[in-house]
Amino acid sequence: MAEHADVIVIGMGPGGESAAARLAQAGLSVVGIEKNLVGGECPYYGCIPSKMMIRAADSLAEAHRVPELAGTVQVAPDFAPVARRIRDEATDDWDDTVAVERFEKAGGRFVRGTARITGPRTVRVDGRDFHASRAILLNTGTDPAVPPIPGLAGTPYWTNREAIAATEAPESLIVLGGGPIGLELAQAFARFGTRVEVIEALDRLLPAEEPEASGLIEDVLTGEGIGVHTGTRAERIDHDGTTFTVEAGGRAYTAQRLLVATGRRTDLDALGLASLGLDTGARTVPTDEHLRIAEGVYAIGDITGHGAFTHMSMYQARIAADHILGEQSAAEYHAVPRVTFTDPEVGAVGLTERQAREKGLPVATAIAQVPSSARGWIHKAGNQGLIKLVADTGRGILVGATSAGPTGGEVLSMLTLAVHERTPIQRLREMIYAYPTFHRAVEDALGQLP
Repeated sequence: MAEHADVIVIGMGPGGESAAARLAQAGLSVVGIEKNLVGGECPYYGCIPSKMMIRAADSLAEAHRVPELAGTVQVAPDFAPVARRIRDEATDDWDDTVAVERFEKAGGRFVRGTARITGPRTVRVDGRDFHASRAILLNTGTDPAVPPIPGLAGTPYWTNREAIAATEAPESLIVLGGGPIGLELAQAFARFGTRVEVIEALDRLLPAEEPEASGLIEDVLTGEGIGVHTGTRAERIDHDGTTFTVEAGGRAYTAQRLLVATGRRTDLDALGLASLGLDTGARTVPTDEHLRIAEGVYAIGDITGHGAFTHMSMYQARIAADHILGEQSAAEYHAVPRVTFTDPEVGAVGLTERQAREKGLPVATAIAQVPSSARGWIHKAGNQGLIKLVADTGRGILVGATSAGPTGGEVLSMLTLAVHERTPIQRLREMIYAYPTFHRAVEDALGQLP
């Protein structure tokens, strides 16, 4: 006999956990199902522990800037405090007991296992059947994508999960992939003394961002001694028991460790979406503005294809829960913010220049250099950065922006608001910008737009 609930939540990542708890607190009977850790990738292997590592690495870099600004200092990197702090944050070596108890205290019922949808309102979990009278909500996230490179399978390569769990910085590291995850970890380990080589198949780092941001980050990384090899595809990988060898672009690269950071993958077939008549060969599932993929079935987070970000999952969780509870709110995606936490940070929102032109918009752009601003000049050491604005001249608004710099992710907030609210560019020019702040570079860029 099937077990019954009002709502079944499959995947208890940040958004799934948030929606499940809210629905339970609203008085619905909710079953939350998770095969891995409640809380998802973010608190255990993603956002939080990686930024702890980055914060520690950035403090080392800042210490090295003291001679340029304030005297002398001796710096001795030690990875042990980082590893210890990450384990403390991940609750005793990646134990989700606290998260499970939090959900149960909210009124939910937790089931550990692998779920598969078997019909419009039915779910099977390791032989147990469940029926949802009101809705099924999917928040199954993604897993690291491992490319089929000859020789890779069976070797002790790292994904972001093993890198985060490391107890010491390796002597040397090869990073496959020049996206946010690969670059954040590459720079962090390099600052702890690891010799790092980054291999990216495409022609530039951070290929989803503006070319100017890509160039900025490549200059910074190479300046810190990191080898950057773009337009270079890994062709074969070998491991002799102690050392990795990567053949790429006619060269052989060797290192103690290999980090595979070549993207994320979904598995819609394993989730049973064929039973709903959906294409399980697709990478993501289409939703309506309320996050429905079928009658009574909702999807949020990575599998919707609107950005593999915790903030996206949480945003969509609120909208899906609203609709399940009979409230009406709709998702908008014209102002999605994202931040790569390298040093300098690269924040971006909305459309890139290329995307705007591909949409046929009348485009004008402007770039202001952070070092040329008063705050950039004051900051001096580690002041690399830029502001790029993408304007729709027909409507007189910003449709995209990039904020790269020492606090690029924080400066991005005002640009996110401007893009989200479609604030007229003239109105943005009329604002008062505090002096001397990094965000005054936005004013400089606005002055260049027609």
